[in-house]
Amino acid sequence: MKEILEFLKKSDIFYLATTEGDQPRVRPFGAVIGFAGKLYFVTSNQKDVYKQLKANPKVEICGTVAGDWMRITGELTEDDNRDARVAMLAEYPQLSMMYAPDDGKMTMFYFSSGSAVLYSFTKPPVSCEL
Repeated sequence: MKEILEFLKKSDIFYLATTEGDQPRVRPFGAVIGFAGKLYFVTSNQKDVYKQLKANPKVEICGTVAGDWMRITGELTEDDNRDARVAMLAEYPQLSMMYAPDDGKMTMFYFSSGSAVLYSFTKPPVSCEL
């Protein structure tokens, strides 16, 4: 997981794909942490992405760094652990403009299962489990 987390942090912006009915939905994300051995993301429970994740927790993420790209496929699980929210805000203090640990909106998700593949035009793909 360490390599996946480092890649996503280097990519700065990565894209999370969900579904809404039969329509794919893709949006940029930029905040990710490793917490309790899991890969975590944050969103607001007021957003459409939250509703989509609750209806279907299967996602894909894609990010790029210097001509390489990573695709992560898996399933997200909501986590109401306050310590995870505090850790996210510590890593990304700019999120404090939108969230607080106890605001009732800040929602954490982690990969409960999944795999990642690192692709390159110059090297063979490298796979790993989350």
